[in-house]
Amino acid sequence: MQTIDVRKINDTTFEVSVGGATPTTHMVTVDPAYARKIAGAAEVEALLRASFEFLLAREPNTSILRRFDLPVIAHYFPEYEQQIGRLLR
Repeated sequence: MQTIDVRKINDTTFEVSVGGATPTTHMVTVDPAYARKIAGAAEVEALLRASFEFLLAREPNTSILRRFDLPVIAHYFPEYEQQIGRLLR
């Protein structure tokens, strides 16, 4: 299993590091309103960990965009917003 570390840069920007054979680092922006919409009261850091678990179940960390806004995931994986809530429980 790959490690996922989330570090808050500011209120909307986070650095996500994924460990493994080829470690990667990703800058992710998260609008607080979007985070509330899909994750309710969950901490943004927990939302990001779950989002990367979701992504890693579908593609290697080296294929994940290095910089993106969190809603972009739903453009590639339409089921993301409906499934992320279950991953947070």
